[in-house]
Amino acid sequence: MYWGSALPPETRIVSHSPGYTIFENLYMLNGTTFVVTTEPEEVPEFRYVLGSGADNPGYLSPVQDPTEKDMQVITPQQAKDLFGTGAMSLQGNTLWAHESAQFLPHYYHFCAELFFGMWRAYTSLASSISEDGQTTLPPPTRWIMPHVDTNAWRDYARMNQYVLFAALPSIQLLFHTDFVDMAEFERPYVLERVIMSDRSAAIRGSGWMPAQRLASQAFDLRGVDNWWEPVRNAVVRFATEDADTRVSVGNLPGPAVIGRKKASDKPVITYVSRQNWNTRSLRAEDHQTLVDALYRLRELHGYEVNVVTMDTLNRHQQIALAARTTILIGPHGNGLTALLWMKPTPKSAVMEFFFPTGWAYDYEWTARHLGIKHYGWHNDTFDQYPNVPGANHYPPGYQGTDMPIDGEAVAREIHKRLSGQAQ
Repeated sequence: MYWGSALPPETRIVSHSPGYTIFENLYMLNGTTFVVTTEPEEVPEFRYVLGSGADNPGYLSPVQDPTEKDMQVITPQQAKDLFGTGAMSLQGNTLWAHESAQFLPHYYHFCAELFFGMWRAYTSLASSISEDGQTTLPPPTRWIMPHVDTNAWRDYARMNQYVLFAALPSIQLLFHTDFVDMAEFERPYVLERVIMSDRSAAIRGSGWMPAQRLASQAFDLRGVDNWWEPVRNAVVRFATEDADTRVSVGNLPGPAVIGRKKASDKPVITYVSRQNWNTRSLRAEDHQTLVDALYRLRELHGYEVNVVTMDTLNRHQQIALAARTTILIGPHGNGLTALLWMKPTPKSAVMEFFFPTGWAYDYEWTARHLGIKHYGWHNDTFDQYPNVPGANHYPPGYQGTDMPIDGEAVAREIHKRLSGQAQ
């Protein structure tokens, strides 16, 4: 971008909520971003925009506060004096995640928090999105993670990279080393449009509690219907190749139609078991009672029942199964992140099992914001929004292998939902 003897274009703040800010004409030099404006009073307080990129110590700490190295506000004349007659233009839409890698190498935190919230903020720019995910909003051009090393965002199950490259196959990724390279060039850049996300800034917002979800603040921005469909549909298409293909899916019983469900399809119940894990799993006898009760539902009502351990399925199979699932059940754990790929319908539900008195908002909040009903089970009773615990709670035994669940009660509630008897 060349402005010659004129003043450089001012930065425009398109929208803002704590942790999510959309800029037009955001400048960058020597690793610092610059908001160029004649109205500095209109710029949100920086600590609600971004942080320092330091890890979260478990509480708000001054170490996370932004400094002048992170962002500055300057006038157009100061910008001209600093930048000269022009700047390298980074055209298109840039996603910018300013947080550290602390939480990112985890399927839920990357896909169902960071990407989920970033996409919700990004689609606030869309005029509309159709039910099948079509929109005139172009895909993001690049994603900058200035405080994340190249491999630090990848999770052990390799789901993060699967989802990102399936959803946004053309995106350019720029990490810490790339950011340092650009800073060391000592040349100014101007980014056409930036959707910036920061966890520490989101924590400071009033919408952080009680769920404590990074993505929650993005929902304060303008929204459109079907906002998640472009991602969901792209990932499901990538996983299934052909929505009409019949395949045998790993340890699932019999052939399965993968892809978008049809109205005539039988309901699909998927139990994500954690019995081979040493954390947050059911009592052995309760697991067996639940499995037996689910198989009786299959015999009596013709439902498809899948009892799976996610790490025994490849990534294509995990997504394909989730896309067909009507009711997803299992103990609190990473496998329930599969709800991202479920198609919301009046019968769709996630039934999550907790140790007595335990609670975590992770999947309740995410399911609710996708239009999927959530049941938080404690043995033979369940909670549903808005009548849910007021805060996350992890009592002694929460992470153990002795979680009780009344499988018969769960099966009865599943049938009530699938038969239209549940609200």
